Amino acid sequence: MAREDLGTVDDHELVAAITRDDEAAMAEVVRRHHGPVLAFARRLVGDSGRAEEISQEVFLRLWERSERFDTQRGSLRAFLLAITHGRALDVMRSDSARKAREQRDAHKRTFPESGIEAEVVAQTVAGALRDALGHLPDGERRAVELAYFGGHSYRTVAEMLDEPEGTIKGRIRSGLSKLRAVLADQDLRGP
Repeated sequence: MAREDLGTVDDHELVAAITRDDEAAMAEVVRRHHGPVLAFARRLVGDSGRAEEISQEVFLRLWERSERFDTQRGSLRAFLLAITHGRALDVMRSDSARKAREQRDAHKRTFPESGIEAEVVAQTVAGALRDALGHLPDGERRAVELAYFGGHSYRTVAEMLDEPEGTIKGRIRSGLSKLRAVLADQDLRGP
């Protein structure tokens, strides 16, 4: 399909071209439908950054699974908005589950009440944790410190470090895994 013809081609033909890995056809679909997909995602999740991530995922899914679009079931825009709706719900459920998990974890944390024994245990654990943090790469260490010791959410840590939220989540997971391994070798458990 010639690039100059793309503006006059209907959505069904564009999707057929995308199925044949036609990048120009994909670019035309994004040009036509990105605005409504992004606006719908923003309305659902209430966050521009998250909405942009969702819209990128929607178009990636179209690229990877264009054969799922059925012209008999409706327009391409309706198809894309249905994917947007489903992905936005997934994101909102994930955020809700994460918040509930963080609240549960905050309630589970218990500290010895007082006494010399409690102070010795706290200092031992703090020292081991400080040493274990020193073994982490700088990016992972900073993300873990901000999230777990600073009490910030993944999103806030991402904003503070000016990094994508997915990158920060990955760094925190990796850092915590390494901390657990180091602390397990010392018969201590970390966050």
